[in-house]
Amino acid sequence: MNASENTNRKVPRHVAIIMDGNGRWAQARGLDRSEGHVEGVNTVRRITEAASEAGVDFLTLYAFSTENWNRPKEEVDALMHLIGIAIERETPDLIKNNVRLTMIGDVERMPIEALERLRGCIAKTSHCTGLNLNLALSYSARWEIADAARRIAIDAAAGKIDPSVVDEATVEKYLSTSSIPDPDLLIRTGGDMRVSNFLLWQIAYAELYMTPVFWPDFTKADFMEALTQFGNRERRFGLTGEQVRGS
Repeated sequence: MNASENTNRKVPRHVAIIMDGNGRWAQARGLDRSEGHVEGVNTVRRITEAASEAGVDFLTLYAFSTENWNRPKEEVDALMHLIGIAIERETPDLIKNNVRLTMIGDVERMPIEALERLRGCIAKTSHCTGLNLNLALSYSARWEIADAARRIAIDAAAGKIDPSVVDEATVEKYLSTSSIPDPDLLIRTGGDMRVSNFLLWQIAYAELYMTPVFWPDFTKADFMEALTQFGNRERRFGLTGEQVRGS
């Protein structure tokens, strides 16, 4: 969807977050890196609540990248187990708070136990009409774009689409986020100044908010500060300020 549709909104309709700093948070406290991921789950809960209270419609969390599969096996196994357990535990509260869970990514790579728990929560919250909590799991933007190109090529070869009319709108239909608007705001915690292969197509016009705060320490107040900064920015989408303001 075209991000410019949200030009006049002071509250972003879609917030995407790179949840970085769990491992470093734990190491700074002499703890195993997995303890940082455990604490990070608590942050997910409070930021989901904050997003819902603020009127955000979509919250996409970068929970696990395709590159993360290259981390030490013990950390990956612990994180996959944690994701499954945490989602199952949080399902009643998600339903209570009218939050619908979805996920994007190459999820077939995930352990079956975690995947089944995630799919169970998705099914149980499918009727919810409030905040859409979208987890990016085993996800990378380059994987997503390559997958979209592959499927476009398959459909073109089958005569389902005309290659000569493939445009941006066509590509968007084949992306995993085709049913939701592009992010208006991208938040990254942990201090790094990069987007790390996350929603590269979709964040073309997103506002960026980077903070040195590690994800486990990221509070509702921190989240609201990001939303306040967003509301104070002028989004031009290639136009001049005068055009946007109608002057």
